[in-house]
Amino acid sequence: MSQLFHSKIDSLVTAIVASHREHPQTISLDSVALPNRDAVIDIIHLLRGLLFPGYFGKQNLSNATIEYHIGDMLINIHEKLHEQMCGVLRLQESQDGDRCPDIAKKSDGIIHAFLSKIPELRDVLATDVQAAFDGDPSAKDTNEIIFSYPGILAVSIYRMAHELYLLSVPLLPRIMTEYAHSVTGIDIHAGASIGRYFFIDHGTGVVIGETTTIGDHVKIYQGVTLGALSTRGGQTLRGVKRHPTLEDEVTVYSGASILGGETVIGKGVLIGSNVFITTSVPEGTRVSVKNPELVFKGHTPREFVQEFTADWVI
Repeated sequence: MSQLFHSKIDSLVTAIVASHREHPQTISLDSVALPNRDAVIDIIHLLRGLLFPGYFGKQNLSNATIEYHIGDMLINIHEKLHEQMCGVLRLQESQDGDRCPDIAKKSDGIIHAFLSKIPELRDVLATDVQAAFDGDPSAKDTNEIIFSYPGILAVSIYRMAHELYLLSVPLLPRIMTEYAHSVTGIDIHAGASIGRYFFIDHGTGVVIGETTTIGDHVKIYQGVTLGALSTRGGQTLRGVKRHPTLEDEVTVYSGASILGGETVIGKGVLIGSNVFITTSVPEGTRVSVKNPELVFKGHTPREFVQEFTADWVI
């Protein structure tokens, strides 16, 4: 340590501590322990091994060893999740002023309810994998999709987080989906309701808000936003339907924005690229932007000039 720095350290400590005291919302002092984000990420990886055994975690499984392996994984997941669950429940308790006489027992009940959903989650994720395979001619097989597709990673983490969200677990669902967001570029709020056979192709830049409702057999591409018209109301909008509804068999192409809690996209609608929608769209409609004529300086061959007229244009 240099002599100059040593002479300044006391004043630096004083200034930084003063900043902490001025902004207590950004530091956890004299309170319960916060959840450990790295531990939550470890739990995500363990759960993926439970959802897709043989793909993640231990490989070379057989019918003779699968039951032992699943049992061992459940014990490991329960131990790690129990610690984090107790932490977030104590944190919520300290913030709300409510007292739970037995946090550990409550945590056990929530974890059991969550893990009981694993067979159902596996069923619905199998439909998501199939939707990705059916919808992407570049996919060689479902192994490629499970191992490498960012959409499947983001959706599988979302589906786990959604179950915890439905069980009113604080903070953990958001940590999970924001981890998926940081890895894949796909931002799905744990509160969104998404049906079966859901496929996000490419995925980068996709945003799906908390109160979004999506039906079955829906496909969306990169850069799509399913958002709110405005969040200027802040916390007064908590619990209000702010994001759109997409009914069954809707396809939304890249760059489209669909906004508003009263916006309903009807069954079988096709939304073209870069469309901006704030009103409902009737069933079976095709929506697109009428593109301007492409101009090539010095040479404009007719075959390169494309004009698209929408069946139904916003």
